Amino acid sequence: MLDGLTPGTHLPRREIHQRFGGRPQSGISPSSRARVVMFFAVTDSPVGAGFFGGLGDDGYLHYFGEGQSGDQQFTQGNKAVLNHQQDGRSLEGFVSGPTGTTYLGEFILADYYRVDAPDPTNPHLQRQVIVFRLKPLGDLPVSLPMAPYALAQAPRIEAAPLIPHTERNQNLRRSSRAEKNELADRYTQHLQRIGHKTSMLSFLPSEEAQPFSPSLWDDTARELVEIKAQVTRDQIRSAIGSLLDCARFVDAAALVLLVPTRPRPDLLALLKHTGITVVYEDDNGWVREEPATDNTSPAAGAGPVSTAPASLALGTGDSDSDEGITSWP
Repeated sequence: MLDGLTPGTHLPRREIHQRFGGRPQSGISPSSRARVVMFFAVTDSPVGAGFFGGLGDDGYLHYFGEGQSGDQQFTQGNKAVLNHQQDGRSLEGFVSGPTGTTYLGEFILADYYRVDAPDPTNPHLQRQVIVFRLKPLGDLPVSLPMAPYALAQAPRIEAAPLIPHTERNQNLRRSSRAEKNELADRYTQHLQRIGHKTSMLSFLPSEEAQPFSPSLWDDTARELVEIKAQVTRDQIRSAIGSLLDCARFVDAAALVLLVPTRPRPDLLALLKHTGITVVYEDDNGWVREEPATDNTSPAAGAGPVSTAPASLALGTGDSDSDEGITSWP
């Protein structure tokens, strides 16, 4: 507890630093004049941008670490919070608003976890940020917003019905995202025509706070489908990682990559080597190429099953041949 302050005391931030030291512009402010580490929550900060606090269902304050660019590291203020107990420093919390700063009281670090969040310097990039779970040593004097994340105690899979993207936004401008949505719509309509039930699955692993991006699930064939609007090497490699990540949580008969056109031979060879089926469109309809089934494939022995209509016999073959290629309208 800070001398002369009680939880709920409201005062200008500059006065706090005049009395107790610390850095006046930082979200985490270790003091060289007192054995304290102060942190300041600004409740209207963007998620992952720092200076943010939210109260979890566990009763702890979930507080984002400092560092505005790139993955956050345990340096400077983050290191001070991590080591505050072994360094013999108390951890003191404040929440800042437009009219000043309110003292929340003393906390101790329970633990921390990491989540992905947009990089404030480049919204097209994701970075890893630290989230401290801080236990208040008394009642909080003010209401705080709820924390945006909560750690899963066990893996969780949620299924949601498919809603055609064209129904969500008729005015979606032409983009790679629009092309991906349209491809997904066409393929799910095809699956439904042949009697398959489909849904979207999201995955939340144990000890993680953010679910994976939803994946298409063919419940009839028990196939997990990743969708990409381009067939570049980067997109193919990204899809492989996504499929292998999600496949840990479902008993899938096959992993499928859905793309708009046939990948070039080396990328087909990569997909077959990793045990992934590729589905794409040509002038005659949907084409399906099965993975390798010999011992060159990491998935050999897994036994992916055919999910095309029963009248179609699927085979396997090299990426340069027509063996293992099945078409259906």
